[in-house]
Amino acid sequence: MFPFKYPVPQTDPPLSPRETLPTMYDLKSEDPEEPGLPDEFHDWQAQLLSLTFRPPHYPPQQVFCASDMNLYYDVRHPGWYKRPDWFGVVGVPRLYEQVDMRLSYVVWQEGVNPYVVVELLSPGTEKEDLGETEAETLPVESREGVGNGQAIEPQVEHKPPRKWQVYERILRIPYYVVFSRYTNQLRGFTLAGGHYQELELQESRVWIPELDLGLGLWQGEFQGIERLWLRWYDAQQNWILTEAEQERQRAEAAEAQLQSLLERLRESGIDPDTLLGG
Repeated sequence: MFPFKYPVPQTDPPLSPRETLPTMYDLKSEDPEEPGLPDEFHDWQAQLLSLTFRPPHYPPQQVFCASDMNLYYDVRHPGWYKRPDWFGVVGVPRLYEQVDMRLSYVVWQEGVNPYVVVELLSPGTEKEDLGETEAETLPVESREGVGNGQAIEPQVEHKPPRKWQVYERILRIPYYVVFSRYTNQLRGFTLAGGHYQELELQESRVWIPELDLGLGLWQGEFQGIERLWLRWYDAQQNWILTEAEQERQRAEAAEAQLQSLLERLRESGIDPDTLLGG
């Protein structure tokens, strides 16, 4: 899936810098457990998801979403966290205590788990994002939900569980979506019987009926970059527009109305330039 592996053998003629220079995923982090900070695509894609995440049955002040934010999930291990590329929560205040922006999301304080998580596949995290790494076995007592559907008992050997395990069995997040910009493949999973079941997608779209909202692949330009992007759409299959897109749409509509008016004046024998000049 990922074509280059650093270091790349030298060739004659030499390969381009794009093919030979190391990426953030090739270089070691100061934190040996850190697979790498988000790249540029992760930043822009998460921003587009946040700008278009508008569940119609929730007021904006009761919708929270974040990207690359620490998500703390176990009150008995308060230092354990996952850092989703993007997650959305409904039914919680947009601002913490109605006043301030959050520095993290602590589920046992908020009382509401995320409803949907999106992971953008990266070379260092792909297997974990897809649940393909060897998972630790949870003790029987830790599988019992407490409070907000959250298992809070200690894990075997006091090691944090894998990401898939946290989303599926501890937080029980109803919808889990993964997207690879390398293959443009979108996959969606939903909880069924306590485990994630992969959805059969039509036209690379994931519909979430409880939110009356869907996620799909859109070909277009965002932040000056033309490609396939993951974004939200409504029940009428319309892409939800960002504020900038709405403003541009209004400006285009106003310009079209003006041109139509000028054309009607010309058809009536009135020169708009003379009229405006007068």
